[in-house]
Amino acid sequence: MTPAALPLQGITVVSLEQAVAAPFATRQLADLGARVIKVERTGGGDFARRYDTSVHGQASYFVWLNRSKESLSLDLKSEAGREILHELLAGADVFVQNLAPGAAARMGLGADELQARYPYLIPCTVSGYGTSGSWQDRKAYDLLVQCQTGLLSITGTPEEPARVGISVADIAAGMYAYSGILTALYTRATTGRAPAVEVSLFEALAEWMSQPAYYTRYGGTQPPRVGAQHATIAPYGPFTASDGKDVLLSIQNEREWNALCGQVLDDPGLAADPRFATGADRVAHRDALNAIVSARFAGLGSEEAMALLDMAGIANAGVNSIPEFLDHPVLTERDRWRDIRVPGASAPVQALLPPADLSGVSPRMDPVPAAGQHTEAILTTLGRSRADIDRLRAEGVIDTPDPEHGDHEQGAAAQ
Repeated sequence: MTPAALPLQGITVVSLEQAVAAPFATRQLADLGARVIKVERTGGGDFARRYDTSVHGQASYFVWLNRSKESLSLDLKSEAGREILHELLAGADVFVQNLAPGAAARMGLGADELQARYPYLIPCTVSGYGTSGSWQDRKAYDLLVQCQTGLLSITGTPEEPARVGISVADIAAGMYAYSGILTALYTRATTGRAPAVEVSLFEALAEWMSQPAYYTRYGGTQPPRVGAQHATIAPYGPFTASDGKDVLLSIQNEREWNALCGQVLDDPGLAADPRFATGADRVAHRDALNAIVSARFAGLGSEEAMALLDMAGIANAGVNSIPEFLDHPVLTERDRWRDIRVPGASAPVQALLPPADLSGVSPRMDPVPAAGQHTEAILTTLGRSRADIDRLRAEGVIDTPDPEHGDHEQGAAAQ
């Protein structure tokens, strides 16, 4: 596919973004061909660039979230910097920001102000707790939101809560911002109206907490913390085989329960045990049931156990490490890895294709930009001369190019 065939070719997104949530939304827009101009602060850019140095000296978060974007360094505290930003917004389709609470409004970049000035522009605000109410000015990071939504209270062991191992609140917010922007673009195309989009980390994760919320409000008690077991379905969790490897199995219905008893546990009569007659009964007597399953698995190797589960038509999986996941046959057999470039590295890194396949469309997998890499190219397209650019650098409005990466034309000049 050529870039012209990508679905969002011709859409320009300007983003004042940092960390995870907003960059995840805009990267997905870039995957489908949108031009994403990432406006970064002078003197270092997005602070997520320095979360770690694990990917050829670059941060794993940043590499994941920022491929196929153009980076513009800009001091928005300066009048000249804000003037450049507004020139970009005048020609943009979407503006995304997840600045600190109140920061966008103080710069005149609130959704209402932008819609009055640029009626065609779709503003998207990603916040912690929303832009109204008594919590609107509170800072919100992923783990804080996991705590506030009750996620930690149902995650972990009976003895200790645990953080979900990925930035689930940020990811949820980024996904809803992405889908909201796509919906707004469709609305604009069909009605001429450009609606504003607002997503908060708290409300995004609150949606994901709906099942335990229903269970608690109408069941009278919240789901317990049960480690890797499922809180409201049993048996559903890992069991250790004789070779020390864990095998996770999931029983979803009565057919599977009968098959487990007869074909895996080798005890058909167990299916009629009144302690385990229904799904609710099996959860109520989870400890006794788990002891029976554990005793059987202790006499089976992991491969043997999974073979029996497969023959019985019961879903199962080994409990993979990250290296095992990286070598997973689904990813290799379905050709899900692509090479991308990262700043300062002589060799490419492997990145996963976006999970939503569109027939006839090959997503864009362009390099991860260095901080401010496209500043000069973008300013040139706005009509700035070499003398103008030199003056802006001398005044600190834009950064001096990194001698290792420079200001490359990739992206801006090609659009």
